[in-house]
Amino acid sequence: MVDRMAGHTADSGAAPTVVIHGGNLHEAAERYGIPYAQWLDLSTGINPHGYPVPPVPADAWRRLPDEGDGFAACAAHYYGAPDAAHVLPVAGSQAAIRALPSLLPRAQVGIAPLTYSEYAPAFERAGHQAAPLDVTWDTLPETFTHVVVVNPNNPTAEHLSAGKLLHWHAQLRARGGSLLVDEAFADTMPAASLAANTHRDGLIVLRSPGKFFGLAGVRAGFVLGAPPLLDALGRTLGAWTVSGPARHAVKAAFEDTAWQQQTRTRLAAESARLVSLLHAHGLAARSTPLFAWTDDARAAAVHEALARRGVWTRLFAASGSVRFGLPASEAEWARLGAGLREAVR
Repeated sequence: MVDRMAGHTADSGAAPTVVIHGGNLHEAAERYGIPYAQWLDLSTGINPHGYPVPPVPADAWRRLPDEGDGFAACAAHYYGAPDAAHVLPVAGSQAAIRALPSLLPRAQVGIAPLTYSEYAPAFERAGHQAAPLDVTWDTLPETFTHVVVVNPNNPTAEHLSAGKLLHWHAQLRARGGSLLVDEAFADTMPAASLAANTHRDGLIVLRSPGKFFGLAGVRAGFVLGAPPLLDALGRTLGAWTVSGPARHAVKAAFEDTAWQQQTRTRLAAESARLVSLLHAHGLAARSTPLFAWTDDARAAAVHEALARRGVWTRLFAASGSVRFGLPASEAEWARLGAGLREAVR
C-alpha cells in the first residue's frame, strides 16, 4: 500500500508499474484487521460535501449518450475555454492520461518527481523518456520536448502562476513540443486556470469534476486543447465515452453557480481548519482547499499510527510524506483530532 512511482520504459521488458491511489480502503481494512465500515477515509482529495445531483431522467438510462446535447459547450462555459470545439469530454481524465502520450512525438518529458503518479508510467509506455522537472526553473532544459504539470500539484499543493506556465509553453512550442497542465484541483481557484489559452497549439489542459464537485464516481473529465489534437484523441477513445447519467450530473453541477460559490467558501474555511489542526500537533503543512500535505520527518509514522486507529491517510513512501483529505462531519473532525493526539508524541 505504498506509492510505487518508479516506472519502466516501454521496451524495458520489466513488469508494468503498479500505481497505488488513495481510496484503496478495502486493502487497508484487510491489512489492519479493521472492518471497512469502521474506517475514516481521508486518503483522497475529493470534496466530502459532494454536489447534490438532481434525479436522473429516465431517458438518460435508456438511450445512448447524445453528442448533440450541449455537454461540451456547457463545459467550455464553466471552464472558460474558447468554445466547444476546444473541449473533449472523456471517461475521467484518467482515460486521457493513458491515451494522450501516444499522440505526441516521442521525446523527453519533464515531470516533477512527486506528483500524480500515473503520468511517468503512461508516457514511458508510449515510448517517451521521463525526466525530473524542477518547478523552480525559469528556462527548461533543451532536452525537454514535453512537460507535464499538475497545478495545483497533487500532493505537494504547489501552485505555478499562469505567466510561468505560458513562458514554459512558449519554449516547448518552439521545439515542436507540448505543455500538459492537469488542473484536477483548480476549481477552487478558477482565475488561475489556463483554460482560456487552449486555442494555442501545444497547450493541453485536463479538467475533472470529480474533486471539487465530489463526483469522482461518475468518471467524467475533459481535455481542453486545439481541435486537431482533440479530434485525434476522440478517434482513439471512441464514441460514448461519458454516460448519459454522468452527463446529466455534471451539467447540473456546472450550471449551479450558487452551489459553486458557497462550496468554494466552505472548502477554504475547512482547509484552513485542517492546516490549523495539523499545526497544533506540530506538523507543518501546505494545502489546497481540498487537501493538506506534510513532509514532516514523522509523517510516515503518523500515517501508520492513524491507520492502526482506523484513520486512513495517503502515504507517499518514496518521500515519506502524507496527504490528508477533509473530514465530512464534526464527528470525523473529532476523530481525526483524537487520532492525531495519540499518534503525535
